[in-house]
Amino acid sequence: MASLTVRNLDEALKQRLKEQAAKHGCSMEEEVRRILADALPYRKAPPEAMGTAIHELFKPLGGVVLESLAEGNHPPVWPLGYWEADEEDDRS
Repeated sequence: MASLTVRNLDEALKQRLKEQAAKHGCSMEEEVRRILADALPYRKAPPEAMGTAIHELFKPLGGVVLESLAEGNHPPVWPLGYWEADEEDDRS
């Protein structure tokens, strides 16, 4: 664990901290830990959408331009098992 030294602490503030720690039944050090934890709660970053994450990954490289499947002359994509082996098919 890390430690922290606070310099130039006002005597009146130190006295208030000491009184509050006594009121809570703990040391001044523990009271400071509690105050800091309350003042600076841990906030987890919201998850990014996958598209945004991919965009950010490739952004330093100048991005990536992908051809849209809707715009080109692409053969249809059939799911596995769509065509039965004994049927005649005209997959194009």
